Amino acid sequence: MSTSDNSHTSDEITVVHVMRHGEVENPEGVLYGRLPGYHLSELGRKMAERVAEHLTSRDITHVVASPLERAQETASPIAKAHGLDLATDGRLIEAENVFQGKTFGVGDGALRRPANWKHVVNPFKPSWGEPYVDQVVRMMGALHAAKDAARGHEAVCVSHQLPIWTLRSYVEKRRLWHDPRKRQCTLASLTTFTFQGDRIVSVGYTEPARDLVPPHLLAGAKAKGNTKAFGA
Repeated sequence: MSTSDNSHTSDEITVVHVMRHGEVENPEGVLYGRLPGYHLSELGRKMAERVAEHLTSRDITHVVASPLERAQETASPIAKAHGLDLATDGRLIEAENVFQGKTFGVGDGALRRPANWKHVVNPFKPSWGEPYVDQVVRMMGALHAAKDAARGHEAVCVSHQLPIWTLRSYVEKRRLWHDPRKRQCTLASLTTFTFQGDRIVSVGYTEPARDLVPPHLLAGAKAKGNTKAFGA
């Protein structure tokens, strides 16, 4: 009996777009992390709709998101535009962070508080949250699951900035520790992984909603789009 109808060829092309969610309603400026109850702002909903429109003509057969509300709300217009049910994958969730629920940023005095010092002793791990290697493991798992679900077509995974940047850094063979201000992963951006069979052959980056992103949030995302190809 022939099994050719069920087999996957090594040259089959599958594309997985890993999208960062849109702007979140967060008037208090807290680091919301994995906390529930943080939804897209009105601007964030516009970003989600913009990306859904951008992807309308693409051959998308699978849409999956982090369980957090902002990711689900970002993914919904894309799934709707393609007549798909929205799936959820817990591996796409935001990175764990001990400063969740607090304000913590450059210039706010957080690093002068002795109680915080024990959490920032090792930026290479990092000591304040989920280890980079753990993020790589779960995000690679989610990426390949989406690829398998959309074999020969395209998939969209909606996640969060740090896990997406950590995944891309791993695939592009960069060190995982980095300056957060230089992440190329702005709101509603697409980091696109192209597979030939089960092998990643290129990584691309685009910002379909760039004109909607407040200028001060564009730091680290200087390029509107680029693609890096990998050798055999």
